[in-house]
Amino acid sequence: MKLLIINGPNINMLGIREPGIYGDKTYSALVELIKSACEKEGIEPRFFQSNHEGAIVDEIQAAYGVFDGIIINPAAYTHTSVAILDALKAVSIPTVEVHISDVKEREDFRQISYVSKAAIKTIMGLGFDGYVKAVEYLKEYVLKSSR
Repeated sequence: MKLLIINGPNINMLGIREPGIYGDKTYSALVELIKSACEKEGIEPRFFQSNHEGAIVDEIQAAYGVFDGIIINPAAYTHTSVAILDALKAVSIPTVEVHISDVKEREDFRQISYVSKAAIKTIMGLGFDGYVKAVEYLKEYVLKSSR
């Protein structure tokens, strides 16, 4: 099983960016945690982080026919990107949306998620552990769907 893990703008700044909201662990620590979870589950992960909407769209499109699932934290693009939504809908790869913080408890503009309209599940407010939950959920979902 192959999963594509996509992180959007400013996720590369974890550990520096608003540690009161996102914690003090770095993006590389996040990648290592997810790698470990995937290894435990027998999953091959590919990681992609970009601050550019078009690059994220290109990565989603390139995933077609290659990956069994996508985990995406679109970050700020959650609330603005119809292009990312459309790319996810176009490839029809099971997708779990993840947010480190609980966006429902944040600013009003963060209450809209375009990506959730294509996601099979949204996990938020669990910190880095949300990604581990997403790995486990997608594995189970994909295995059930293939029966």
